[in-house]
Amino acid sequence: MYVAVKGGERAIENAHDWLAEERRGDRDVAELTVAQIREQLALAVNRVMAEGSLYDPDLAALAIKQARGDLIEAVFLIRAYRTTLPRFGYTAPVDTGAMRCDRRISATYKDLPGGQVLGPTFDYTHRLIDFKLAADGQAPEVRPAREGAAEPVPHVTGFLNAEGLIETAGDDGDAPGDLTREPLELPADRALRLQALARADEGFTLGMAYSTQRGYGRTHAFVGELRIGAVAVEMEVPELGFSIEIGEVVLTECETVNQFKGSKTEPPQFTRGYGLVFGQSERKAISMSLVDRALRWEELGEDDTGAPAQDAEFVLYHGDNIQATGFLEHIKLPHYVDFQSELELIRKLRREAVEAVPEAAE
Repeated sequence: MYVAVKGGERAIENAHDWLAEERRGDRDVAELTVAQIREQLALAVNRVMAEGSLYDPDLAALAIKQARGDLIEAVFLIRAYRTTLPRFGYTAPVDTGAMRCDRRISATYKDLPGGQVLGPTFDYTHRLIDFKLAADGQAPEVRPAREGAAEPVPHVTGFLNAEGLIETAGDDGDAPGDLTREPLELPADRALRLQALARADEGFTLGMAYSTQRGYGRTHAFVGELRIGAVAVEMEVPELGFSIEIGEVVLTECETVNQFKGSKTEPPQFTRGYGLVFGQSERKAISMSLVDRALRWEELGEDDTGAPAQDAEFVLYHGDNIQATGFLEHIKLPHYVDFQSELELIRKLRREAVEAVPEAAE
């Protein structure tokens, strides 16, 4: 037994060395730096920060490098590191209405205060491979700097709210739970659901959102507004008696406008879906807002259609890619004893079947 353990340790060490060699790749090719990943693979960095629940572009870029580009592995590294950090307190809620928008679009109003700001987006590209990017040292054409919205702009849903055509954004006043400190328990209120969706795997959330658009959940949504930009982070210092700005974060916020036929207590009006994630992550923010709205069916008095996106237990317990990865990949580990018992059981059942029907063996 001792020999087996020692042999396993050597094998694992060798596997680590081999992994480091594969990570480096061909040494005739320049090594990828953390700064290059941070600046040129920003969307991957944003996803790792969002699903890792830690805003640190340098650390996310380092995790991507260590993980050889496996974003789920990078998220795992970020979450593991996050548990080692001390917590000094809580910041005040960010004011997304004061966001300096690099991108701000609405699918519900063409002309709106502040205007439509297209910003950096793939939406209008032709999805054709640009082979010029393969040219080493190819410098992009220098263009004048592009500016987003010069001043903070109001939320589009405020226009509907002024006419009483959309539900008022709720605030129960209670401090929300913290999924990074406490495990998820059901039933979960909306604040916890939104936290879980913000940390959920982008692909899973996208699939759930897509299902609602195809009829599994009866939610027909318009993007009331999608905005991306920097917001100030403030923290109240007890010794000072007021809040001070401690930094900025880039966020993507999406508010969807959804149909609602009304109920016994509420008139016909629009309802809201909401998504908020770190960095430029608009696919995730839109998906999050659609799933958020689907999960609200009970509080709005709607029918349960049996759609997967309406099932809070299904969505919240299966969207976390770190939990899913751990449970999935553990089947790669040794299960020798379990399999031998299963194997012996199958052999026994086959013997009994043959003995019960002797002619079947002829």
